[in-house]
Amino acid sequence: MVMTYSSSPTTSTTIFDIGNYSTKLLNVEPQSCINSSFPPPPPKPLLISTPLQGGNFPVILFLHGYLLFNYFYSQLIQHISSHGFIVVAPQLYLVEGADTTKEIKSTAEITNWLPDGLHHYLPSQVEPNLKKLVLAGHSRGGKAAFALALGKVANVTTNLKFSALIGIDPVDGVDKGIQTTPPVLTYIPQSFNLDMAVLVIGSGLGEVKRNPLFPACAPNGVNHRDFYNECCRPVCYVVAKDYGHVDMLDDETKGVRGKATYCLCKNGKSREPMRRFVGGIVVAFLEDYLKGNSSDLMAIKDGYITLPVELQDADFRV
Repeated sequence: MVMTYSSSPTTSTTIFDIGNYSTKLLNVEPQSCINSSFPPPPPKPLLISTPLQGGNFPVILFLHGYLLFNYFYSQLIQHISSHGFIVVAPQLYLVEGADTTKEIKSTAEITNWLPDGLHHYLPSQVEPNLKKLVLAGHSRGGKAAFALALGKVANVTTNLKFSALIGIDPVDGVDKGIQTTPPVLTYIPQSFNLDMAVLVIGSGLGEVKRNPLFPACAPNGVNHRDFYNECCRPVCYVVAKDYGHVDMLDDETKGVRGKATYCLCKNGKSREPMRRFVGGIVVAFLEDYLKGNSSDLMAIKDGYITLPVELQDADFRV
């Protein structure tokens, strides 16, 4: 079953604002009964954001954070999609324990489904370019993305090659030495053997506890800083000061889990600036490494563009 929602672009063309493409959100559900006359269903429910105008577009496979719903990222993935990208956001699980092996396997299955399945669910004028396939994830989803790219689960492979990897405030556990299975971080500088460009985005408040009863949402020792330290060139690293681990989610996240995102993590004053920043830096990074247009990324690096947030840290090892 496919359900659609549409949005239109604004007149702005900066990377931190909605781009020039109108977008549509598609909900694609797996089918319990497979009929050979229908397109192959995905292994997991998908939320897809696609441009509506015709063209050939890179594809981003985006993995949600721990116990979050994929639709909590609707505004973020539409922002990215409006700049000329197809974003595929699976719902990997509803309830899951500490072990991330199942979601890593599911991500590989979805990746292998893309060549035969994805185009059936897109507008007829939209063509996915799977030669420019990006793996991205937030929080635990960021860890899962790195784990799949690094081959951390035995006998789990993909038929497609990823062109870039993005970790949005990735988290590998609750503390150094207390990593979730399979552990990704080795604490050996520049030890990640990744044949692709990497973007790591961090939140300045992610490692700050909201209250003493709960751990920080992105604890020091297993967070963005540690992932960045293990990446080899080319890697871009940015940390948004005064914003928290879930501040790139939609302005309003409903239900018990949605309300929990306001209570469990230390947050900034509002979500819009962080979401615009994450969307914009992702677009700038991919414009450079997928399309060869480095102007926006270099403008961020050199401080020639106004950002929606203040940076706490930034490093570009390119």
